[in-house]
Amino acid sequence: MKKDLVQCYYYKRDYTKAIEGIQSILDRKDADEVSFQIAGNVYKAIEDPKGCEKVYKMGLKKFPKSGPLYSEYGELLWARKDYTAIDQWEKGIETDPGYGGNYYNAALYYFYTKDKVWSLVYGEIFVNMETLTQRSAAMKELLLKTYKEKLFANADLLKGEEQNKSLFAKAFLEIVNRQSPVISRGITTESLTMLRTRFILDWFENNAAKFPHRLFDYHQQLIRDGMFEAYNQWLFGTVENLAAYDNWTKTHADQYDGLSKLQKSRIFKMPSGQYYQVK
Repeated sequence: MKKDLVQCYYYKRDYTKAIEGIQSILDRKDADEVSFQIAGNVYKAIEDPKGCEKVYKMGLKKFPKSGPLYSEYGELLWARKDYTAIDQWEKGIETDPGYGGNYYNAALYYFYTKDKVWSLVYGEIFVNMETLTQRSAAMKELLLKTYKEKLFANADLLKGEEQNKSLFAKAFLEIVNRQSPVISRGITTESLTMLRTRFILDWFENNAAKFPHRLFDYHQQLIRDGMFEAYNQWLFGTVENLAAYDNWTKTHADQYDGLSKLQKSRIFKMPSGQYYQVK
C-alpha cells in the first residue's frame, strides 16, 4: 500500500484502513521519514498516545536526525503535559538545524520559563525561516513581549544566571547588560534597533570567533548593507504600531524595498555546528 492511499484514508477519517495501511508500510525496510509522520497523525486522530509514541520512537531510531519527528514527538509529550518535550525539540535543533518547527516549539517553551536568551534566539531564527505565516506573526509578538517584559525585568541581567551552563547564553546576556543604557528611556523599535546594533558590534569584537552564529552573521550583513533598521522595523514595528510601521515604509521606501528583495531572494537556514544550548 502506498503512502498517498493511507493519507487518503486519513483525510476521509477511515482510520481502521489507515492503521492497517500504515502498519504494512512501517513493516517494510524502505519505510521513510514521512511514513512515520503519517503514522503519528493517524494515531493522534484515534487518540492513541501510546501507539503514537511507539511510532515516533521507531521513527527516530531509524532516522535519528529527523527534525520533523523530534518536533512532532515533542508536541505529543507537550499535549500530555510532559515537559521533557523540550529535550526532543532541542535534539531536533541540534541534529537537524535547518528544520524550523523545533525552533518554534522551543521558543514557545522558553517564553514561559525564566529563560531570557533562548526564547529570543530561537524565536528570531524561526521568523526568518518562516516569514509569512500566522505562526511567524505570533512569534514576533512574543519576541517584542520578551524584550519589553522579561529580558530587562532585573537591572542586572546576569542576576540569577549563576547556574546557567551555556557560555553562549552568558556571553549574550553580558553584552546586552553592557549596552542596556540605550533603552533607558523605554523599549521601542527604535531603541531596540540601537541596542541590537551595538550588540552585534560588541559580539563580533569579543565572541564571534568562539561562538559563530548564522543569525548574528545575518545581522552583521544587514548592518553593512544599511538594512538593519528596516529589518528591525519588520521584526518589531509591525507588532508595536502597525500604522507607524506603514508610515515608516513610505518614508524609507529604498530600505524597505531592499530588505523585501533580500528576503525573497534567499532562504535562511541554520548550519550544523552552531548549537550552544547546555542542559
